[in-house]
Parts: sequence; structure tokens; C-alpha cells
Amino acid sequence: MTTRISRPSSWRTYTMVGIAAIAWWLAYTFLQPATEFIAFEVLRLERGSHFGESVAFFLYDVPKILLLLSGMIFVITIIRTFFSAERTRRMLGGKREGVGNVLAALLGIVTPFCSCSAVPLFIGFVESGIPLGVTFSFLIAAPVINEVAIVLLFGLFGWRVAALYIASGLTIAILAGWIIGRLRLEHWVEDFVWQMQFTAAQDDATQMTWDERIARASDAVRAIVGKVWLYVVGGIAVGAGIHGYVPTDALAGVMGKAAWWSVPVAVLVGVPLYSNAAGVIPIVSALLEKGASLGTALAFMMAVIGLSLPETIILRRVLKPQLIAVFVGVVAFAIIVTGYLFNWVM
Repeated sequence: MTTRISRPSSWRTYTMVGIAAIAWWLAYTFLQPATEFIAFEVLRLERGSHFGESVAFFLYDVPKILLLLSGMIFVITIIRTFFSAERTRRMLGGKREGVGNVLAALLGIVTPFCSCSAVPLFIGFVESGIPLGVTFSFLIAAPVINEVAIVLLFGLFGWRVAALYIASGLTIAILAGWIIGRLRLEHWVEDFVWQMQFTAAQDDATQMTWDERIARASDAVRAIVGKVWLYVVGGIAVGAGIHGYVPTDALAGVMGKAAWWSVPVAVLVGVPLYSNAAGVIPIVSALLEKGASLGTALAFMMAVIGLSLPETIILRRVLKPQLIAVFVGVVAFAIIVTGYLFNWVM
């Protein structure tokens, strides 16, 4: 009886997913000619003018990024249903530093928990016997190797830049976690963390049906896009203004390869800021088009989304200020080195 009831529901779900995928592909394929028609034929804006190019940039990038964001969230959420927090803790439990740092960083990519999960995840990792440095490799990789950033970088700049971003983010997470582990800073973790007794939550990730996974992914798309769309529009609006009006020479002087100080300045500016990848990447895209160097722009982006102020404030509940300072300092230094490396290679 159960099989007969669930089978029609599954077919309806799969059909709707198929229709949505086709609609997504058609919208993405015909987006650029449609936006150019609206900007230059319907609105009759002048091609090559500051205002015309800014409006065309805005009309194209807003739906493009929202499409990429929706598709990415759906796929990533399906993947996340196989990796609950409890399962992640079990996979990392008992791993030594080195191997543990690598595994933790890799898991950070496919289990991108939000800032509000930082404290319970940190406590759960510590209580599971995972070394402090390994825990930090996970906490660094999850925001730095942002799934939104991967998809948007791929869509805007191609697979090479996206692959370099993933490789550099993994390197930062592995090395920074290993360094923090080598420094033996456990005494800078708040005492109550060591005194807590972890109670494992039921891990039902493997018990979910595909109907439930798809339903959860659909809910995630609605919830996350509903929260970040304003960031997308705002970020693209700023990017459109930069695209149309900011002189290339001015940006090349501030964020170009010729200025040796551009990378650390970009990181120092990015650390106190807070945005998500959907909001900052359109700005990075416009900066690159106007002459900013790739390493400097990516260093700024990593600082904004990898050292977010809310996560730092939340982590203060479990970390003493000295350890937070070490965490921010090590990651910021690693991002600066990565920025210089990108500028040198690219």
C-alpha cells in the first residue's frame, strides 16, 4: 500500500523538476539577447554610453545571477541532505592533523553550514575528539569555498578561475587549520566548551526519500533566494555603476598589479565588511572589467565572505579573544599570499 501511494507522488515530483530544469535552461540561454533587446531596442539606450552600458549590465546580471543561484542552491541542498552535521562529525572523529585537515577542508565544500551553525558545530567537533586545528580547517573552508561563489565565478569567468578559487580556498583552509593546530591554542577555548557533554542527535540523512530531498531543496531555494535577492540587486547595481562610470585607470592604480600594497589593502577593507557571495561577486566582476587584478579582487572577495563579522561575533561565545585574533590573522595572511600568487600566475 505504501508503494502505491508514494509512486504517483514521486513521478509528479520528478516531472516538475524536469519542467523546471528545461525552463531554467531556456531562460539562461536566451537571457543575453533578450536583455540587449530591452536595453537598446525597447528603452532605446545608446550603445557604448555610460548609462546605456550600466543599464544593460544590470538587466543582464540580475536574472543571470538569480538563475545561477537558484540552480546552485537546489543541487547543493540535495547534496547536503546526505551530509548532516552529526555524520560530518563522525567522519572527522579520530582523524589526526594533516590528513584530518585535508578531509575537513574537503567536507567544508560540500557541507557549507551558515554562520549561525558555527557555535554548535564547533562544540560538537570538540566533544567528538576532533583536534582544534582540524575543526578550524572545516570552519574556514565552509565559508571561504562558498558554493555560490564557485557557480558564479564559473558563470562569469570560466572554469579556470573557478578551479583556482577552489584550490586556493582549500590551501588556505588546510594550512591555516594546520598552523592553528601546531600552535596548541586549546587553552584559548572557553572553559565551558570542554565541560559540556555532547549528546549525539539522530542522524536521519540516509533515511530521507528522494521526494523529501527534492522538497527540502525547493524550500531552500525559496528561503535563501528570498533572503539574498536584495543583496544581489544591490551588488549588481554597484557593479553596474562601476561598469559604466568608473575610469579604468583609477581602478588599475588602486587594485592593479602595479600597486604592491593593493592586496593587503583589499583584505583590510574586506575583513570588517559583511556580504554574501551573491552580493560581492557582481562588484568583483565589474572591478575586473575595469582593470583590477584578479588576485586583488579575489582576495577582497575571500576576505568579505570568509572572515564575516557575524561569524566572528558568534564564535566569541566559544573562543577567547586571543584565539579569534589568531584565527582572523592567519586566514587574512593566507588570503593576502593567495592574492599575490594569483596576480603572479595570472
